[in-house]
Amino acid sequence: MPLTKRVLAEFIGTFWLVLAGCGSAVFAANIPYGDAGNPLGIGLLGVAIAFGLSVLTMAFAVGRISGGHFNPAVTLGLWAGRVFPSSGLLPYIVAQVLGAVAAAGLLYLVASGRPDFVLSGTNPLATNGFGPHSPGGYSLLACLVTEVVMTFFFLIVILGATDNGIPGGFAPIPIGLALTLIHLISIPITNTSVNPARSTGVALFAGPELFSQVWLFWVAPILGAILAGWLYTYVIDPDPVEVPEQLRSEVTAKR
Repeated sequence: MPLTKRVLAEFIGTFWLVLAGCGSAVFAANIPYGDAGNPLGIGLLGVAIAFGLSVLTMAFAVGRISGGHFNPAVTLGLWAGRVFPSSGLLPYIVAQVLGAVAAAGLLYLVASGRPDFVLSGTNPLATNGFGPHSPGGYSLLACLVTEVVMTFFFLIVILGATDNGIPGGFAPIPIGLALTLIHLISIPITNTSVNPARSTGVALFAGPELFSQVWLFWVAPILGAILAGWLYTYVIDPDPVEVPEQLRSEVTAKR
């Protein structure tokens, strides 16, 4: 599959993830907005399901083209697991970040169409944060550990679900469910990132204070993903097969 098509698929997939996941938090989690919120809002559970569905649906839609990463941490984790070529790292990550930024811009455009809209609160535009920008007020260390661990297990699920010994075609289901579970655990802690592109996109429109915390949501997910990629390939996988460099992108796309 040509790199241009794979990169476009990553852009579209990441755009949908941010639009659907963050959009559900911005528009539907609590309506009417503010203190007048009522049971019409989908709440934490609804937002968690929306993120899971965003990955599940787009993995089925374009996963056969690009591998369905939609996340720089996933791309780096698969690279660490020796199933994705180093030559694809930069194009994939750039496409993912651009997709997230484009979706965040659309969210901001639509959200600002409400007369009383202001960028205020702990996590405007569904941003991620620690300390005063953690939904539950959790410390930097607590948020760091949470993001490392959640991303670690997300990659373990991805690598296991796409392993050669697993029946093909079903991987998006456990991957989407894993992302839902991760959000159910960690929304109160960091508002759940496990995805540097997702964090960067919305933070760009939320202001410098929120953007100044984005570094954590690059460092922690990437660390967790690389640890998982290494551990799965060299410790967990019962029959590891090193894929030649020129074939890795094709294997990832088929996954």
